Amino acid sequence: MVIVTASTFQVPIEVCATLAFALSGLIAGARKKLDPFGVFVVTGVAAFGGGTLRDVLLDRRPFFWVDHANWLWLMLFLCLFAMFFMRSRHIPLTERAILIPDALGLGLYAALGTQIALNLQMPVIICALMGVMTAVFGGVLRDIFCNEIPKAFNDHQPYAVIAFAGSLLVVALNAMSMPQWLCIFVPAGFIFAFRITAIFLGWRLPSWKIESE
Repeated sequence: MVIVTASTFQVPIEVCATLAFALSGLIAGARKKLDPFGVFVVTGVAAFGGGTLRDVLLDRRPFFWVDHANWLWLMLFLCLFAMFFMRSRHIPLTERAILIPDALGLGLYAALGTQIALNLQMPVIICALMGVMTAVFGGVLRDIFCNEIPKAFNDHQPYAVIAFAGSLLVVALNAMSMPQWLCIFVPAGFIFAFRITAIFLGWRLPSWKIESE
């Protein structure tokens, strides 16, 4: 009998999340009209930034992208293919085009980052924060490299808050002794659906009201 655990799906989930964030970084770099090297760098930090920070803080070695170095080749070919494909097809690179892959990466990385921390027997709040960092930090670096204030900080739409809620859901499902694969896929789907709903319905977090002089 094959026992399905989080470890069984860790690599496929990381691949899907990495590709999703890589696609968001690629679109962001292309929108800024960066050269091929610039697009590759922005794609890389979007894809690997959050997971690298998680591994540094949890003292996990080797880093997940070092342990799977072939992903770097895959990302390089993805960048080259996408640049030629988008140029020949004249695909409009709107800001909204980033939102779908970004929401998918947010859900997968938040759930997986939380589960990895749980497997290392970290406290609940640390597990939730590891999920948020894994999911959010890549997008923050992507926006910084594109010379923008990170959208996670200034668009007032639920982003890190959704990742935090989904991370706590991972912890809760584990506490109920649910199968580990459900502990990842259910919160990931919740985060993705919540983020997309928030975008299209225009849900916004309250902002500071500061009177200018």
